[in-house]
Amino acid sequence: MQKVKMKEGFYKIRGKDVDMTGMVFPMISEFKVGAGGGYVTVDGTAVAGFPDRNIKIKCDSPSSYELVDSSVATTTREETDEETIERLRERFDMLEDMTKACKRGDVRAMIVSGPPGVGKSHGVEKVLGAHELIATLGDRPAKYQVVKGAMSAIGLYCKLFNYADKDNVLVFDDCDSVFSDELSLNILKAALDSKKTRRIHWNTDSFKLRNEGVPDSFEFKGGAIFITNIKFENVKSKKMRDHLEALESRCHYIDLTIDTDREKMLRIKQIVTDGMLNEYGLPDETVQDIIDYIDINKSKLRELSLRSVLKIADLAKAFPTKWEAMAENTVMSRA
Repeated sequence: MQKVKMKEGFYKIRGKDVDMTGMVFPMISEFKVGAGGGYVTVDGTAVAGFPDRNIKIKCDSPSSYELVDSSVATTTREETDEETIERLRERFDMLEDMTKACKRGDVRAMIVSGPPGVGKSHGVEKVLGAHELIATLGDRPAKYQVVKGAMSAIGLYCKLFNYADKDNVLVFDDCDSVFSDELSLNILKAALDSKKTRRIHWNTDSFKLRNEGVPDSFEFKGGAIFITNIKFENVKSKKMRDHLEALESRCHYIDLTIDTDREKMLRIKQIVTDGMLNEYGLPDETVQDIIDYIDINKSKLRELSLRSVLKIADLAKAFPTKWEAMAENTVMSRA
């Protein structure tokens, strides 16, 4: 594929025009003039730091770039800290918007993937909790529940029955046992099928179902949100991967794109800056000291996460003059 090296041009990233001078991309199509001015279309997938799709680089004319041999290496571009923070903010805003859509019934189900302790659950529960408050004030039954821990297939079947009505949402938070059980996955596939009517069957006699008054068949009209640390594409077992792909095909999949310590640290800075520690009433300099302490020692922490921030803030509140020494012995790995 022919490549182009930009002599001048701009591409909008996070709402800002970024200079593309010197960047090398595989070319999709030559210079064209559109409503917004001239542009050349290139393959953004091939270059780190750009969207996984074709992108249009704004430029004045064909002389704004030069054709180069296909053997010339494409360039890379590192996100700035500000761009990374904005990307993460957009992802979490998207998570809240998708949760609202799931509650309305516009979105049937979604899978939220990301490392532990970055706030995956918070955004979901904040949105659903607001609806729950309205339901409580109206003396109406709860329409969502967060399910944590292990769950059997028949337990899953009963839970889906109890939340089968429209507007109901089940949140499976780190309830990864349902992903490793073939029967549970088959139940979920039926519950989240793309057909207009989603009917689930339990074809084996069960005392539990009879005892709890659960029928052996029912229509599921609710929604489901799966919050997990698992990256589906990294699952090794082919059998399990096939099942997970079938589930993924029925859900919207949101990868929060927090994969490195740098991204985790920037997420921590973003959340703390947004007021995460306000309720502690700590001086501003102490809050900054906590961020600096975590940043300096991030490779030594037992877990680089928002939970670690709260643990250290607890220590700073309880032991204002010696919280760093306390943290060294409670949140750091001795290794």
